[in-house]
This record gives sequence, C-alpha cells and structure tokens, in this order.
Amino acid sequence: LAGAFCIPLYVPYVLTGRWIFGRSLCKLWLVVDYLLCTSSVFNIVLISYDRFLSVTRAVAYRAQQGNTRQAVLKMVLVWVLAFLLYGPAIISWEYISGRSIIPTGECYAEFFYNWYFLMTASTLEFFTPFISVMFFNLSIYLNIQKRTKMRLDVFHEVHNQSFTEEMERSPEAKLSLKCCKWEQKESAETLDLSKSKAQGAASTSSLHAKDLLATSSESSRKPKCCNKKSCKNSASTLCSEKQTKIVSQSTTQRFRLSRDKKVAKSLAIIVGIFGICWAPYTLLMIIRAGCHGQCISEFWYETSFWLLWINSAVNPVLYPLCHSSFRRAFIKLLCPKKLNIQPHDALQN
Repeated sequence: LAGAFCIPLYVPYVLTGRWIFGRSLCKLWLVVDYLLCTSSVFNIVLISYDRFLSVTRAVAYRAQQGNTRQAVLKMVLVWVLAFLLYGPAIISWEYISGRSIIPTGECYAEFFYNWYFLMTASTLEFFTPFISVMFFNLSIYLNIQKRTKMRLDVFHEVHNQSFTEEMERSPEAKLSLKCCKWEQKESAETLDLSKSKAQGAASTSSLHAKDLLATSSESSRKPKCCNKKSCKNSASTLCSEKQTKIVSQSTTQRFRLSRDKKVAKSLAIIVGIFGICWAPYTLLMIIRAGCHGQCISEFWYETSFWLLWINSAVNPVLYPLCHSSFRRAFIKLLCPKKLNIQPHDALQN
C-alpha cells in the first residue's frame, strides 16, 4: 500500500514543490500514510508480545495456538488503534479549530506545528512501543539465559546421579548378574564333584588325587562368570546404549535452546532497525513543531521521512529472513505450487 499509493503521490509533490491532486485526495493520502506507518509500529509490538508469550508462558501459549478468532481480533485491533491515533485528527482538525492553516498547493496535516499534540502522539506511536518492544526482547533474552543454565545444571545432575541406578534397574544388568550367579553356582557344584572323585581315587594313586584337588581348587578360585567376555560385552553394550541416550537428550536440549536464542536475536535485529528508521523522524518532528520549522533543515526532515518508508520496505524482507514461519507463509502466498512440490521432492531424496 505504501509503495502503490503513498510514494507515487508524494514523489511529484517533492519534485515540483506543489500538491496538484486536490484537497480531498490530500486528506486521503495523509490518512493512509499515517495509518500504514503507525500500524507497522503496532504490528512490531504485537509480534514481539507474541514471541514473549511463546517463550515465557509456553504451556498457555500452546493451548491457545489454535484460537484463530483471538489472533484475528488482535490484528484488527492494531489497525483500529493505528487509525484512531491520527485519522480523526487529520479529518476533523480544521472543522474543530474553525479554520485551515494549510496554504494552497501544500499538503500536510493541520497539527503539523502543534507541539502538544505531536508530543502526545509520538509518545503513543514511538516511545511507548519502542520501550515495550525492548522490554519484551530483554525479558525473552533473560528468560532464555536463565532457562539455559537451569536446564543444563538439572540435566547433568540428574543423569550423573541416576546413571548407576538405571544400570542396576535395567533388564540387561539384572540378566548379567543372574548369569554370573549361575556360573558361580555351577563352579561350586563342579568343585564338590571333583573332590568326591579325588577322594574315591585316593587308594589307587595319591599323586593323582593331589593333582585333582589342585585343579579343583584353581577352578574354584577362578569362576568363569559368563565366560568374562560375555559379561564385558553385555556391560559395554549397556553403557553405550545409556551414553547414546544421554547424548541424544543433550542434543535435543541444546537444539531447543539455540532455537530460542535465534528468536531473541532476530527480534533484536527487528528492534534495532525499527529504532534506526523511526527515531530520527520522531525527534525531528517534535523539534520542528517546537520551533515552527525554523531550526530544522528541510533536507534532514525529508531524509527522516523517507526512512519510515524504508522501514516498511525492509520489514517484509526482514521477517522471512529471521523467521522460518514467515518464510513458509510468504512461499505459500507467492509460490503455492513450490510449497506443494517440496514434500514430494523430500520423499524422493
């Protein structure tokens, strides 16, 4: 809307220095321009608030994710508030004051030099949203930092304490213990049998009996315990499975934390660009109103004015770059066929 309606009407006005489209179209142009810029600011606040809820109140946020009616209501409310901030003043200011201060061939709002109105409107349009967005993003960042530390501390503590208990409670560990006990019992029975044979053969050869008893004693001192190799293999397999499980869970935790950090960084970029584009215009507008345009060069005011439109041009590119959900939404709107082909290609690959 800004590129199709506002800018094409403003370019001839800047180049010629005269508004040639009439008073009615001038008011319409002012209403649309102020509306679009203000709604852009309020939408940034709404998106930041939405991200704030998704990080700090994740359970309640997920429970309301399917509530389309509430989402539409919030978006409509943004546009209504954006219109109410400047729209009624642009339309009815000259009728309330009883006269118009705009010369012929000029097009700007009647409150252009009213310092009190501009200060109030700027507080609602820039300062309050900017502070709110900074608060939301700072809260998101601190919450992520706190959650990162808590998750990692609890994760390592729980797994370090429960690793031995899980080994003992697991079916594989119990099976290994039963195996070892069974082998020890078998070795004891073999020892008794060997001793009885040795005593029975003592009358024939005492030397042979001593050899049998020595062999029996050695076998009793060295139980096989599942042939040692099988016990070692079972224990090593069990350890590797537990370690794989821990590594997998740790990777999942780190992925979630990195995703949350990415959300915070992307919002910080949006806030930074928003501040760069809006702060010069807001400050110059207030100063210009205070000194009735005598202390601010027209060049700098025009530059700050174009920064607002640059912000509107950057936002549609910035959101898809920072958020995968916005990227999918843009692809769905602009290239629906490509979105339908992607799953098929993924299956083939």
